[in-house]
Amino acid sequence: MLGHRFDKFDPRAQGKTRFEQMLDLFMQLLTYTNGDVSEALQWMNELDKKYQLTDDEYGMGDFIDDLKENGYIKDDNQTGRIVITGKSEQSIRKKSLEEIFGKLKKSKQGDHSTRKPGQGDEISPDHRPFQFGDMLEQIDFTESIRNAQINHGVDSFNMQEDDLQIRETDFKAQTSTVLMIDISHSMILYGEDRITPAKKVAMALSELITTKYPKDTLDIVVFGNDAWPVEIKDLPYLQVGPYHTNTVAGLELAMDILRRRKNPNKQIFMITDGKPTCLKIGKRYYKNSFGLDRKVTNRCLNLAAQCKKLKIPITTFMIASDPYLQRFVTEFTETNNGKAFFASLDKLGAFIFKDFESGKRKTVY
Repeated sequence: MLGHRFDKFDPRAQGKTRFEQMLDLFMQLLTYTNGDVSEALQWMNELDKKYQLTDDEYGMGDFIDDLKENGYIKDDNQTGRIVITGKSEQSIRKKSLEEIFGKLKKSKQGDHSTRKPGQGDEISPDHRPFQFGDMLEQIDFTESIRNAQINHGVDSFNMQEDDLQIRETDFKAQTSTVLMIDISHSMILYGEDRITPAKKVAMALSELITTKYPKDTLDIVVFGNDAWPVEIKDLPYLQVGPYHTNTVAGLELAMDILRRRKNPNKQIFMITDGKPTCLKIGKRYYKNSFGLDRKVTNRCLNLAAQCKKLKIPITTFMIASDPYLQRFVTEFTETNNGKAFFASLDKLGAFIFKDFESGKRKTVY
């Protein structure tokens, strides 16, 4: 008996075409190059020289033509450069989602499960008697008719209020999230790229929310010397600047955004690697990069306390191991009654995903 025979196994040929294999790599490189197509293609050429990505049948020129034909890149007539399209932006978000959160299927809207029954999206097998104020669409007419037949007989059918049965639905919490990303210069200091993992997490979280929790809202805020919102489609192009860290400006903008959101559940995720070093007082920037300046940190702590009063928990993901910074983050977290993770770059996405998912299972009162 011969059994099974395996030969000529090519680990690269897993049902993907050459174009699809190279596209995966190209999308990864776009994140590192901040959406710069020319730089990404230069890297592709260097990798091709070293690892023979192409051959005589399919070359880099063919790959570039396929990128254009499939709508991933296009020529910008105004600048004369090649740029990525909206299709590429979405593809990068999907790749980040698969890389960080795994392959998640789209589920019902507002899928933040709680242990509280109420007027929600998902039907529960539980029934209860009709109460004043219940909606007509909540009535289970099959059960109600059966009750009426039992209580009043089949021959003289009569349905009364006592016969009505309500089918419970599980309450689904809706959440408004603001993700704050530090883009100060320290995010690329000491030869360590911290901004790319932060961007990947932001893109993955945005894709997760828009596909699995479409009733939720996600706003992205970046902060350096100042703070400003960015669109989800702008995330691949996000870059670090020559900035200090104005955490106060980021928190103030995040709170202002959440004030305008109607969802009862609100939260702030903050990704940072450095200490707060900057304040804007009027038109002047107050800066101190040499230590934890109480003038700056006290403002941060005051905002943490304000968020606690507004029932806005802040979860801080600190990409730093300095003990004195950890002590400040601990004080900040205790003031807000929030959470803090001292996350390494490779675990950042897992931490944020776990915390975001756990928020769906809390009881909402």
